[in-house]
Amino acid sequence: MSRQVLQVFEQYQKSRTQFVQTVAELASRPQNIETLQNAGVMSLLRPLLLDIVPAIQQTAALALGRLANYNDDLAEAVVKGDILPQLVYSLAEQNRFYKKAAAFVLRAVAKHSPQLAQSVVDCGALDALVICLEEFDPGVKESAAWALGYIARHNAELAQAVVDAGAVPLLVLCIQEPEMSLKRIAASALSDICKHSPELAQTVVDAGAIAHLAQMILNQDAKLKRQVFSALSQIAKHSVDLAEMVVEAEIFPAVLTCLKDPDEYVKKNVATLIREIAKHTPELAQLIVNAGGVAAVVDYVGESRCNVRLPGIMMLGYVAAHSENLAMAVIVSKGVVQLAIALSEEQEDHIQAAAAWALGQIGRHTPEHAKAVAVANVLPKLLQCYLRADASEDLQTKSKKALKNILQKCVHLPALEPLLHDAPPNILKHVVGQFSKVLPHDSKARRLFVTSGGLKKIQEIKAEPGSALGEYINTINNCYPEEIVKYYSPGYSDALLERVEQFNPKV
Repeated sequence: MSRQVLQVFEQYQKSRTQFVQTVAELASRPQNIETLQNAGVMSLLRPLLLDIVPAIQQTAALALGRLANYNDDLAEAVVKGDILPQLVYSLAEQNRFYKKAAAFVLRAVAKHSPQLAQSVVDCGALDALVICLEEFDPGVKESAAWALGYIARHNAELAQAVVDAGAVPLLVLCIQEPEMSLKRIAASALSDICKHSPELAQTVVDAGAIAHLAQMILNQDAKLKRQVFSALSQIAKHSVDLAEMVVEAEIFPAVLTCLKDPDEYVKKNVATLIREIAKHTPELAQLIVNAGGVAAVVDYVGESRCNVRLPGIMMLGYVAAHSENLAMAVIVSKGVVQLAIALSEEQEDHIQAAAAWALGQIGRHTPEHAKAVAVANVLPKLLQCYLRADASEDLQTKSKKALKNILQKCVHLPALEPLLHDAPPNILKHVVGQFSKVLPHDSKARRLFVTSGGLKKIQEIKAEPGSALGEYINTINNCYPEEIVKYYSPGYSDALLERVEQFNPKV
């Protein structure tokens, strides 16, 4: 071949190399994406996936991955451009650098929607990706695990397809590898498979995942711990049996130290795991109490804010819901105080709703439980959340239910009195009902009820004859001499003045 011809080919190769490198570089910056798309860059990159020069193939795949990663329109363009079958074919044939780039494209397409993930599955990618999990190179394994996790995360059907392709045992092997990034991605993929159903979680458990995950809970790497606790909580959430298997891996009390981890996501995922275990049975909740879990979560709720606080709030509610004794364990650990602070401090309705629900679960058991909640000045705050015009429906519903649950048990009258003045009729009925239970049997309370203005307020309430509220008012009035009740009735002072005017003294 003449020197001139060689120069032409060298120039052509150099131009192709420069083109794909430049496109890959431009595609890494969001502001360039639309211009690249409008220039028809997809159709220009596709033939370069088949280039005779491996470096050009790899860089073309990298550029496509960056474009597909940007939004679902570009990912859709990769699918419509018939690029996926070529990538899947090349996964089995090419070197490790290309395999990583090809797996990146598959992941970038799959992440956007179940439909796009299904397109990746339909082109036969799962078998090729699973084979990549057996590669010697940890980078190839990592890229394949990442793509499999992105496919599995969307729904149970796609996760089942990943399982059916034989990915789970290999992912469990990957979490045992020494490379930290591979451990993280494999644990994340297992979490994405587990989350959809008890059956999928059981498949992961049957592959021996729990023991290996549990060994890593005190690892120094925060990003790994995030994924480990996420995977364990996605297993534990589904059933009592699965939660017990997680507990049997002896994660307590070691897991509680991670509630003070410097990483916010580690702390949140730990609290979520404890919540998912506690919710199932009184026995599991008691096990957490015995390990010091309630006190640790109360501290966590006090130290956290916003959505990081949420799983801790819910965990306390689940524990308290199971029994009187477990609810008392939350009270003794100062849980009511922290929940009351969260109810007052938090701005998001869904977090306030969780705090209201948890307080209701604590206060609904006995008068002693209700008093512990009431003395924390929770009742007026719950009423305020219920009556707030801009509150979400969920917050209003949970606040109202918590109020009713606590009021029906509360006989601590000083905490109830403020509600006499502010509560709407449907809540007022429960407040007055509690006074009608206590006053007939407590002379000191009867006296205080008069001096505090409570009896006067009762006389101002307009109740339907024969209604429950009317009956409660009659019961309260029957606790006092008739002249006292008259004295505090509306219009009585006017009637007295009228009698004064009409009175003719005998001179």
